[in-house]
Parts: sequence; structure tokens; C-alpha cells
Amino acid sequence: MRTGFATALVMFGFAAIQGACAQEQDWDKVIAAAKKEGSVSVYHAQLGAPHWKLVVQNFEKTYGIKVQEFDARASEITERIRTEQTSQRFVADVEFHGDSSILAQRETDFIVEHGGVPNMKNLRPPFVANSHSIPAWVQVVCTLVNTSMVKPADEPKVWKDLLDPKWKGRILTDDMRAAGSGQTVFAVLYKNYGEGFLEKLKAQEMGVGRDLQEDSRRVARGEYPIFINQIIAFASPLKGLPVKVATMEDGCPFTPIQGAILRGAPHPNAGRLFINHLISKESQVTYAKAWMGVVTQGVEDELSDPDAKRFAQVKLMGSVSFEDREPMLKRATEMFK
Repeated sequence: MRTGFATALVMFGFAAIQGACAQEQDWDKVIAAAKKEGSVSVYHAQLGAPHWKLVVQNFEKTYGIKVQEFDARASEITERIRTEQTSQRFVADVEFHGDSSILAQRETDFIVEHGGVPNMKNLRPPFVANSHSIPAWVQVVCTLVNTSMVKPADEPKVWKDLLDPKWKGRILTDDMRAAGSGQTVFAVLYKNYGEGFLEKLKAQEMGVGRDLQEDSRRVARGEYPIFINQIIAFASPLKGLPVKVATMEDGCPFTPIQGAILRGAPHPNAGRLFINHLISKESQVTYAKAWMGVVTQGVEDELSDPDAKRFAQVKLMGSVSFEDREPMLKRATEMFK
């Protein structure tokens, strides 16, 4: 029996090696096909973030494949993909979008099965890939305060602190009526604290912006003391300015960003290769160093920046579920006319 068991183990190990070799050879074919395609069209909402640019540059340098980008707000990406798919004028190869948007596009048959990528095996819990999308990063939304205008003792510690009368007319928010960070914050706060809380927040007469990068700079310039839709990673370039990311004790809303291949993609192999590159350890470390939430294992060991470690441990409050997406957009539109 021992001999038979040992033989079985050897055969199992041999089969596993053969399977791994076959997968490696198959992926080599994907890389070769991607290089032959020569370019890849990527749709995303990183809004010129330096960490994104670095990942793109490394991809182009490694594979010699040119990256064509459409970098815009989430709502604009959604509409552009809808237009391309319904008119069958296929341009986009791969998109990085919120999971609710990806699920909606799956229902409308705008995305296809990706076929898998090698680095999927490094995903950490609770992040799991499915047949149509692969976790790429997590976008965490906290608050940004101007440290020259807000004393440490006055910094909002929980979301209800924003209802203090002293902040009336002094809070800046991303537009909550459009898909993106503003809508994420609206929906998560609505779920956790109810409609009454949002009505009171509205009564604070908040300023409304539509450019996340510019809104952060407006706080840095002192136009507003608080911005409540600060994507943590987008604050990284603001180092040295009088601003600070304040993580709420009751948690921060977040958006899981997924990578997906579009139906009719002109360069599907390059699209798969780009997704695999983005969830490589090198790219994920680049993201973590820029204060972005990551989805793969072993990244924390590479971090030495205290802020990066602090943000990696931020309490997550929740995200917008697929079924809540449209009702929350409708409610925000009604409330913030």
C-alpha cells in the first residue's frame, strides 16, 4: 500500500507539473499574440494619477505594447462603453471599473469571459475573480482637511461630525448625482445612517465639484477646509501641502475596481496581458506606495512609508452593491436637485 501511495503521489506531482507547464506555454502564446497586436486600448478613471502612469510605462517598456487610454470619470466611461457597444464600433479592449458597473455591463453583454491570467492565483481574501472580471485595486474614499484651517482637535473623527454648524458652507463634495466617489459616499452613508443624515448633510450647503484632482487642490489652496470625497491615493501628490487625509473612525466607503475585457475588443490578448500586469506584485506595490488599496498577497511586506501602512489598515465602511446602484443614483438626484 505504501508503494502504491508513493507511486500515486509521484504521478499526481508529475501531472501537476505537466499542467503548470501547459499553462505556462499557453500564456506564452497569449504574450506573443499580444505583442503581435501591438497596442491596447484601456478605459479607466485614474485621472492622471502618477502611480497609474508608472504602471503603464512599465507595461510598455516590458512588452513593447503601446497603451492607448481613455481617462475620465466613471460615469463618462460607462456612457462611452454603452455607445460603442450598442453601435458595434468597438474601440476599448479592457476597462477598469467599479464592480457594480461591471455587473451591469455583464447583464447587457458588454463584456466577455477573460480566460484567466496567471497572477489571479495571488489574489488575497476577500477578493475573488470570476469568469468575466478580475479584482484590480480598491479605491478608498476618506476626508481631506486643510491643516491650516482645521485644528487637530476639530478634525472630523466620525461622519456625524460633519453636521456640526461650524462646517456650514465650508464642506466640498464630489457630485453625488453621478457614478463615482460622490455617489459611493452618498450610498454608503445612506445605508449606514439613513436618509435623515443625508438631508442634514445637504443642509450644510456644501460646495459641489466635478473634478476630483482639482477639488483636492481647492482644499490645499484654502477655498474649503474639508473635502469629503478624497480618494486616498489621489492625495499622495499633495505631500508637502497643508492637507491631511483623515480616516473616519466609523470607516471609509470604498469601491472595488475590476478589470474586464470588452466584447469585440480589437486587442483581446493585450487586454488580458495588461490586467495580469496590473495585478503583478510590482504593480500592486506601486499602488500601495501611492496609498491605493491593493488586492494581492505579500504587498504589505514591501511598505516602509508610515502613511502607506496606515492607509492599508483603514477601516472599510462598505461599498455600493449592484442592486442599490440605480436606486441610490435616483435618490441622490432627487435630493440634490
